[in-house]
Amino acid sequence: MLLAAASAASYGGDPVFAKGLTLVVWAIVLVKLVAVFAIIMVAVLFMVMYERKAVAYLGNRWGPNRAGPKGWLQSLADGVKLFFKEALMPAGADRWIYKAAPVISMVPVMVAFSIVPLGTTVHVFGYTTRLQLADPPWGILLMLMASSISVYGVMLAGWASASKYPLIGAVRASAQMISYEAALGLTVATVVLLTGSLHTSAIVAAQHGGFLYHWNVFRAYGLPAAIFFVAITAEMTRPPFDLVEAEEELAGGYNMEYSSIGFALFYLAEYAALVTNSAFFVTLFLGGPDGPYWHTLGPLWFVIKVLVVLYVYVWIRATLPRLRYDQLMDLGWKRLIPASLAMLLIVAGGRISWRWGLAALSGSLFAFILLSRAIEVGRSQYEDERATSELESS
Repeated sequence: MLLAAASAASYGGDPVFAKGLTLVVWAIVLVKLVAVFAIIMVAVLFMVMYERKAVAYLGNRWGPNRAGPKGWLQSLADGVKLFFKEALMPAGADRWIYKAAPVISMVPVMVAFSIVPLGTTVHVFGYTTRLQLADPPWGILLMLMASSISVYGVMLAGWASASKYPLIGAVRASAQMISYEAALGLTVATVVLLTGSLHTSAIVAAQHGGFLYHWNVFRAYGLPAAIFFVAITAEMTRPPFDLVEAEEELAGGYNMEYSSIGFALFYLAEYAALVTNSAFFVTLFLGGPDGPYWHTLGPLWFVIKVLVVLYVYVWIRATLPRLRYDQLMDLGWKRLIPASLAMLLIVAGGRISWRWGLAALSGSLFAFILLSRAIEVGRSQYEDERATSELESS
């Protein structure tokens, strides 16, 4: 615990600001800002094709193979087509909110990616700077804030379209995203408890010193990482939680009234969130840019880990069927939130001593038995009442 506190105390921000805000510092920050924006845009274009190619491979078919070498420019062609299509707007739409909703969905993703450590430090013109745009002392809170704000873009898009079907789709999508915020926050709190810092760079540094066994995925006993992965998948409405896609079978979902640039921004936000959240999973649980050797190649290890996580997302999309809406809600509220809270208590107890950890584990198991029994009784009563009402109506 003292080691984690000392590690947290040594991270006071980017060392590039140690000499003040000189012209060179401003230039370095500007270059890093442009680089982060370019990385996200290129990563989105790559991810669209990466997913389509991987799904085609898993389905034993070709996939896109016409635009560019082996079809790798297909996503660029689709993006150009979207940006040059006619932008339509419903007659009764709220003009300003209608236009702002896609931007509200896109901006938080970029803000969140700005605090992801891509490597260690580099030396430029006599200055030392991290391979990270920003490293605020409340970095994890910034990530959670950005994750929470993105739901406003979805909700406002459905409301501003002046149509009941996008509004219904927005309510369903918003309820889904909010339902998994609590479990997501509790698992992140577990990581903060282990490392003793809200700095993302300190969280990565706390996982150095031993390849694999120092990573938080093992130090937190695996379950918080699994809960985080499931929660972030549901929050992004990725398969098997893609109820937003199921709206298209009925009407079109919250973005039904969007076209051209507005629809493209929602599409960009979806895939940018996928890349950003995969990067956060690597940062929080897989050691970030930590590797077995060649520590100067931290960005390379980071990219490899992110690609593996992204492939798991694609694999899930090509494999698992879609959940029903009641199953989606039951998993979030009745399973993941209690499990993430229990793991937070177990990890906290384990940080004190093994006795406290064992007591937290015993109490969590007892609470799990009581909760399972309460859910079972409630479901049984509901089914009995439903059967009785059906008999009376017949």
